Amino acid sequence: MPELPDVTVYVEALRSRIEGQVLRDLKISSPFVLRSVEPPISAAAGRTITGIERLGKRIVIGLEGDLWMVIHLMIAGRFRWLAPDKKPPGKLGLAGFIFDTGALWLTEAGTKRRASLHLVAGRASLAQFERGGLEPLEMTRDQFEARLKSENHTLKRSLTDPRLFSGIGNSYSDEILHRAQLSPLQLTSRLDAEGVSSLYDAIREVLVEWTDRLRADAGNKFPEKVTAFREGMAVHGRFGKPCPVCGTPVQRIRYAENETNYCARCQTGGRLLADRAMSRLLKDDWPRSIDDVE
Repeated sequence: MPELPDVTVYVEALRSRIEGQVLRDLKISSPFVLRSVEPPISAAAGRTITGIERLGKRIVIGLEGDLWMVIHLMIAGRFRWLAPDKKPPGKLGLAGFIFDTGALWLTEAGTKRRASLHLVAGRASLAQFERGGLEPLEMTRDQFEARLKSENHTLKRSLTDPRLFSGIGNSYSDEILHRAQLSPLQLTSRLDAEGVSSLYDAIREVLVEWTDRLRADAGNKFPEKVTAFREGMAVHGRFGKPCPVCGTPVQRIRYAENETNYCARCQTGGRLLADRAMSRLLKDDWPRSIDDVE
């Protein structure tokens, strides 16, 4: 799922291409993508784009007349920018926004249609999409600590909870925890002042660094290669590969459709965190330490 750095770069790319432009037409190719009925989506056509914003992991496109399109890419949703003479993206295309200078297409790979488009009237209507999380690059250390310890969860769960912090998901939470050298399963209630400061600094460092990196990678082009697994990440998506800090093979915990990646030497004092499926299967043969694996 695109997170704060990816969505920020998307917003910047959209601003340079469609802000101030007239939305000539809007094509809905999949009925599942549209999640609102009033005002009708046809009301968006013919209006000028007044601004583009990030709202958590959502992208908000403002239209004259105080209308707002709210797009959530979810896991597999992406944007494509096509020149006026290019054909639509076929079955992957969910919705197309047609301008004189080109067409912005919302696409989604796979068969699960999770990406969504809402059209709402009035800025106040955007409140329904606000989850309440603090903006990671705007919060103070004291605000961060208070919010982090407002509920007792694992650090991984707290970082990815949109009610606590905005825009951080599975990918960058792994990178943040590795940078802070903290276990993803450590409870927030047991994090001391030094740990809080390390985590706060890591959040800002990782998100700023990756936003700058993605911005530089895109250059003047539209960001096409938006993925959760990127070259240069320390641990996320790097199971079995060497940690860039100590060289120890990166470990993982798998659950549902996600996985948590971490370095046992850098983050857990050498202890392997239990993978529910594998630890139940192996029982007494499940290794307790990274030394039992290497």
